[in-house]
Amino acid sequence: MPVKNTAQFLEQCLDSILNQTYSNWELLAVDDGSRDSSLSILKSYSEKDSRVKVFTNKGKGIIEALRLAYSKSSGELITRMDSDDIMIEDKLEVLSANLINKGKGNIAVGLVKYFSDNSLGEGFKKYESWLNDLITKGSCFDEIYKECVIPSPCWMVYRDDFEKCEALRPNRYPEDYDLTFRFYINGLKLIACNKILHHWRDYATRTSRTDDNYADNTFIAIKADYFISQEYDKTKHLVVWGAGGKGKALAQILIKQNIDFSWICDNPKKIGKHIYDKKMLAFSELEKIENTQSIVTVANPNAQEQIKKYFDKLNQQAMKDYYFFC
Repeated sequence: MPVKNTAQFLEQCLDSILNQTYSNWELLAVDDGSRDSSLSILKSYSEKDSRVKVFTNKGKGIIEALRLAYSKSSGELITRMDSDDIMIEDKLEVLSANLINKGKGNIAVGLVKYFSDNSLGEGFKKYESWLNDLITKGSCFDEIYKECVIPSPCWMVYRDDFEKCEALRPNRYPEDYDLTFRFYINGLKLIACNKILHHWRDYATRTSRTDDNYADNTFIAIKADYFISQEYDKTKHLVVWGAGGKGKALAQILIKQNIDFSWICDNPKKIGKHIYDKKMLAFSELEKIENTQSIVTVANPNAQEQIKKYFDKLNQQAMKDYYFFC
């Protein structure tokens, strides 16, 4: 568990860990240069319970803090916690039981629920609903290129599988999304779950809201890199659908890597114009291009449904012939 300046939430977080119905755990907490009382709170809990082990990060950042914590761990089962969140009291019991029941080669996950002292935005509510629906079905990897499909503080894997997926060795942010992709490409299977196990706290200064490592462009970059290395079929003609901010960011990545593509959209104001020396084509041109592989960067849910129907009409399959990037 990486910790940085979360003193106002830390006791509630730690109490939720100490109150777990499953008691055979160790907490490796790493203070990452906190300027508040986080470190002293950690030490006080460590003095009360020997399962709480406290370290200070000699490096900088979440990845190095997580890496240090993992290097000090001894458990056969590995999970992560965030220091501003709350575990439901049977979280570790449910995750460990599900994982042990299925064995190695699997990932145990649980449903999550956002909470905040202020009202939650619609974006958080939609993401929570979308993510929990995937977890309930056990189909998270079907939409891995949209968003991070495994909640970073609510998964559990065997240590051997964690090592197979390179554990925390890559220096790649967003670290939770990168790890999710490595779970995916190494063939780990998701264990479906229909129980809320983790409460995700949202607030204005949360790291995922304020740190540049979690900006939109980093998510597009990581999606593009894994798509190119894992999914891209050089025998097919690549098509990018959408010329908004994400579509343009993706186009720049492809151009930089000298990957040829056609660019389509359904915006009459953009059709026929050139962006980055690429002529924007009408989406109907897709029917005229043989042997295509498409990336869709259109975010509007209603538009996405229409696009899916269009691909159905062309007898094209998701996660083979087309991929949604948002």
